[in-house]
Amino acid sequence: MGYYDSEENVETYIRLAAGCDGKLLIAVLRHYLPSGSAVLELGMGPGDDLLMLNEHYQAVGSDASAVFLDRFRKLHPELSVMRLDAVSIDSDRRYDAIYSNKVLSHLRPAQLRASFKRQAQVLKPNGLALHSFWYGDAETEHQGLRFVYYREDALKRLFEPDFEVLESRRYAEMETDDSFYVLMRGR
Repeated sequence: MGYYDSEENVETYIRLAAGCDGKLLIAVLRHYLPSGSAVLELGMGPGDDLLMLNEHYQAVGSDASAVFLDRFRKLHPELSVMRLDAVSIDSDRRYDAIYSNKVLSHLRPAQLRASFKRQAQVLKPNGLALHSFWYGDAETEHQGLRFVYYREDALKRLFEPDFEVLESRRYAEMETDDSFYVLMRGR
């Protein structure tokens, strides 16, 4: 059973993440990606970013947690969501962009490399990928949930065969420069 398969853990996450959203990230994506484009969000959680993405794009949300998906479907039955693992991304659809907000920080390097490889296959030619990460070089666990902190150089080694960087920047989520995003284009 995964951490987010528990209603209690999902409720805790929603409370802790209140006020955190991807406005900054979505503004970056809007600079590069035309309105109306098809976007896949990996690890949508409660769906706050998915709602913002759907203001500009044809966004599809995904999560490995049935609890998050069921909650979102009850509130927004008109929007498209599906159960996906962020590593295998078992989907036949192709997208103009893939987006995630701190979701891939739960993956160890080998899993993240596999995810990037699969993302390159799911994207349309010259598709974009925008992901945010916690900044650092540690791995921690909190109540059974893994957090892997990455630096830009370590991350680049994992995606470089499939993507080129268009933009990357550190920013503050909770503390100064505790986070960074990378916007990439498929090769």
